[in-house]
Amino acid sequence: MQKYAKMVIDKDFRISEIDKRIYGSFIEHLGRAVYEGIYQPGHPSADENGFRRDVMELVKDLNVPIVRYPGGNFVSSFVWEDSVGPVELRPRRLELAWRSLETNEIGVNEFAKWTKAVGADIMMAVNLGTRGVADACNLLEYCNHPSGTKYSDLRISHGVKEPHNIKTWCLGNEMDGKWQLGSKTPEEYGRLAYETAKAMKLIDPTIELVSCGSSNTDMPTFPQWEATTLEHTYEHVDYVSLHQYFGNRDNDTENFLARSMEMDHFIKTVISVCDFVKAKKRGKKNINLSFDEWNVWFHTDAEDKDTMDNRPWQQAPALLEDHYTFEDALLVGLMLITFIKHADRVKMACLAQLVNVIAPIMTETNGPAWKQTIYYPYLHASKFGRGIALQPVLSSSKHDTKEYTDVTDVDSVAVYNEEADELTIFAVNRDLKDDIVLTCDIGNFEGYSLIEHIVLECDDMKATNSAVQQVVAPKAGNETKVDGRIVTSNLHKASWNVIRLGKRA
Repeated sequence: MQKYAKMVIDKDFRISEIDKRIYGSFIEHLGRAVYEGIYQPGHPSADENGFRRDVMELVKDLNVPIVRYPGGNFVSSFVWEDSVGPVELRPRRLELAWRSLETNEIGVNEFAKWTKAVGADIMMAVNLGTRGVADACNLLEYCNHPSGTKYSDLRISHGVKEPHNIKTWCLGNEMDGKWQLGSKTPEEYGRLAYETAKAMKLIDPTIELVSCGSSNTDMPTFPQWEATTLEHTYEHVDYVSLHQYFGNRDNDTENFLARSMEMDHFIKTVISVCDFVKAKKRGKKNINLSFDEWNVWFHTDAEDKDTMDNRPWQQAPALLEDHYTFEDALLVGLMLITFIKHADRVKMACLAQLVNVIAPIMTETNGPAWKQTIYYPYLHASKFGRGIALQPVLSSSKHDTKEYTDVTDVDSVAVYNEEADELTIFAVNRDLKDDIVLTCDIGNFEGYSLIEHIVLECDDMKATNSAVQQVVAPKAGNETKVDGRIVTSNLHKASWNVIRLGKRA
């Protein structure tokens, strides 16, 4: 029996302008993300700075607008001064978060050069674990002050005349986590973040600051952590961070693909807390959300623990090198749809991470760079998901899973690009057995016709890509038709779909 879903889309059903930074990513000094990832002198593709051109091209194709740096857990023992100045004088350090050896060959200035080359901004994190207010201020002065002071002149002496003008700064990382060096109680962190934010905005009032939220929804202090810390920081911060990773440890695909509902609930809960603090403070500004760590992460847990426990202090060991399956790509697509639906409050998001470490891009040490399965929904959303997020009125059949009830078989959202006069519908059919015909009433999008229908599908939910074969790759769909204001698409079972419509000339 044929299954159907219906959706109504209208130009006036606006959620918000989408901040392009929701398609951001993350590079941490972890595993092979930096060394052998973005940077490998001697590689056939390396440029004059040692950066891999093959990786840069894949990043540029993704059009990544902002990259969080240098961590992550790494930042809580980061001594930024070690990462600047003559490379031959930089110390080698024990990196405690990932029990690795950090050479500091790549640091603040080199990373700024790389982000400029790929067309991205930096989201810089400061160390509020083992350091504090003064060190954060010194780093900000080094990066952003023009000249004539100790740290700005130090930058100039390092060959960087113009300031980096980094405008987005994270006040630490996952400070509620016991795994974090220098972890804090909510009161301790709230006070420290307040004092740091206050001082940093005296140096550069134009920056935006991100306060640490809960590391995940399972933390015993969630969501009280957000309420307590934001009561301290509300006046000086602009965003609160959210982190969430999902896995399929029970090998239950149906339940796994419903986990985007958990992300949706997480976002709604944090928005509620932010608005509570705003009301309590008699405030006028919204605290928006920076979902600056998100992805699927579980495939290499055992191997990573073995490496860190039994073979510590390696330089750039292979850590967190999850090889993503087709079903992982579907969930990544569902998570991107969730961000777009909350574009009014989710203003930044960072897929964690970008290269080699739980990443869409992988590299072979002396070989090519290649695309994981999750590369494709990320690419499509970044490329076609810019403009106005539209609230869909969706009617779909539903199912229950082990942990979730009333899971819609189809999840979808639409984006209107006014400048290009295009409408893009992102849709996932998470029914594992049946195709579903999606009928969209596009209302006042008069005269629009089909540009293309992109489909990502695979008969094997566990299929992965490699350097030699792209088993999971997008293809052109041929089962979409437009009849006036009605768009009809056959969404194949377990598929990611991008339906692009444009105005006829």
